[in-house]
Amino acid sequence: MAKEQCPTPHIGAQYGEIAKTVIMAGDPLRAKLMAERFLENPKLVTSVRNMFGFTGMYKGQEVSVMGHGMGIPSIGIYTYELFNFYDVDTIIRVGSCGARQMHVHLGDLVIALGSCTDSNYAQQFDLGGSFAPIADFQLARKAADACEKFGYTYHVGNVFSADIFYSEDPRKANWTKMGVLADEMEAPALYMNAARAGKKALCICTVSDHILTGEATTAEQRQNSFTNMMDVAFDIISQ
Repeated sequence: MAKEQCPTPHIGAQYGEIAKTVIMAGDPLRAKLMAERFLENPKLVTSVRNMFGFTGMYKGQEVSVMGHGMGIPSIGIYTYELFNFYDVDTIIRVGSCGARQMHVHLGDLVIALGSCTDSNYAQQFDLGGSFAPIADFQLARKAADACEKFGYTYHVGNVFSADIFYSEDPRKANWTKMGVLADEMEAPALYMNAARAGKKALCICTVSDHILTGEATTAEQRQNSFTNMMDVAFDIISQ
């Protein structure tokens, strides 16, 4: 049984201490910020490797927030354990991304309807072809509705998710030509793990830098001020 696997090597919570809905961020301090900003009576349920996870109440519903680290391998571990061992039903990732289109600007939100990738993560499933990692449509639609309600500028479409941050591959520029909105580094593993487990997932990102113009935000701004995407994620839960 799933609960017999808990705690896991990477998550210190007992079975039942993590809610059915989890909002995740790469930075564990961003998860801490969400717990303090949105949750009533948040309880720290895991801190293995300082990857903080909290569970509390939001508008009468139990919700957990947790860090997932950087990159596809890291989020792959945490979301696999959450979906398969802790019986989590829904995971929403909030993170940062780099814009690839001139109409996408710093601070805009990107709802990742699909995620292109150069990762080999899908090879484990022995599919005999290419898998298209996509978000849960209902979650994506609710995210767009929340952006409309709050008046936040947003874009919906493909992102590109790479294993390598400092890449020397000149072909990365071709993703811009294919209409990809932005780069990030986690969505495919989240979406594939959700698909394999029969669960729901969504990635919402704030544009922290612009690949074409060179504009960028500071690390402090990314940690403390990217709250619009958090508003949207929590609004999805309450819809």
